[in-house]
This record gives sequence, structure tokens and C-alpha cells, in this order.
Amino acid sequence: MTDRYYALTVALERDIRKDDAKHIIDAIRMIKGVIKVTPHVADGVTLMAESRAKRQLEDKILKVFKEE
Repeated sequence: MTDRYYALTVALERDIRKDDAKHIIDAIRMIKGVIKVTPHVADGVTLMAESRAKRQLEDKILKVFKEE
């Protein structure tokens, strides 16, 4: 038996303006089987998560250089 998906999440490379996202949203809606596209607004939680992820990556990179 195979898995069945009820949703797919699309992550954008960077935050984009609402009017710029319209073309992407419209294109996704044209894909067969898509019934709804819901945009999510970037907020403080998003900024904090990005900051933490960047910091973790910086720490890993610095650790590599310190080990040598």
C-alpha cells in the first residue's frame, strides 16, 4: 500500500511582497489537483526562526575552522 498526501508545502527562497507572490499563487492554482492555496504572512516568529537557523549554521562553520 502506498502513502497518500493530503497537502504539500511550498517554501519560498525569501520573503516576497504580496503583489509579487500573486503570479506564483496563480500558477500553483493551475496545477491539477490543487483546490486551495493559502499564503502565510512573515512575522516575528519567522524572523526569529531564520535568525536561529543562521546562527546555528554560523556556529557549525566556525567549529570547522577552529578544529583545524
